Amino acid sequence: MSRLIRIVSLLLSYPTAELQAAAPDLRAAIAAEPTLAPDLAGNLARLVDHIAGQDLYDAQEAYVLLFDRTRVLSLHLFEHVHGESRDRGQAMVDLKDMYEAAGFVIAARELPDHLPLFLEYLSTRAPDEAAGLLDQIAHITQALHARLVARDNPYAAALAVLVALAAASPAHTAPDPAVVAGLMAMPDDDPTDLEALDRIWEEEAVMFGAAGAGTDSCGPDRLRRQLRAAARPAPATHAPAPATPASAAATTHAPTMPSRETV
Repeated sequence: MSRLIRIVSLLLSYPTAELQAAAPDLRAAIAAEPTLAPDLAGNLARLVDHIAGQDLYDAQEAYVLLFDRTRVLSLHLFEHVHGESRDRGQAMVDLKDMYEAAGFVIAARELPDHLPLFLEYLSTRAPDEAAGLLDQIAHITQALHARLVARDNPYAAALAVLVALAAASPAHTAPDPAVVAGLMAMPDDDPTDLEALDRIWEEEAVMFGAAGAGTDSCGPDRLRRQLRAAARPAPATHAPAPATPASAAATTHAPTMPSRETV
């Protein structure tokens, strides 16, 4: 399971030349996963081919348009439940503390709730713990999967695997349909609306760290409460706020995964 989660983490990361070059190894690793259903394995292998078969700059541009400039497809987990509210900053602190308590150290420039980074953390945990944490974000991954399926986008394959792994958790509980429906009700953004994107860049960045830390302990129970918060109202013009303008996307979305190993 840890190997499969690491594969999905890689495939949801910003495309790089190294990721494209690793396509044969990724396909072999997917084929060797004994618990992965054939349809999921086939779709995941096709996602590998999709990423590796494009010109690198085209793959990167498509990734930015899909995940950075379309708020409802943001790979930042707390964007879907906290938006730009103050609660998001505290949730970031708690998640970062959970990482550090487990000895998983992230770079200062990385946002703790970025899904590929969260998955890299899960790949270091015991299978039952990883599945349980995936179950806690199942309402988000289900909504992301449904939106990607509606777009007939190959990245839906990666989210389908996360949904399936969450369902296999020993403590699995189906996501609240009302919460999923609330996430699905958020209107799609226009990723080509550069004026709206400029307005987002001008907003104050979400801050987290020691200065903003609360006194409550962090752990899976608190994470569950934060990730299962009621869906917030969707602003009409907001798109996901990148840490830097799109011209710097190549550095913003190539997170350094501290425990990443060659697949």
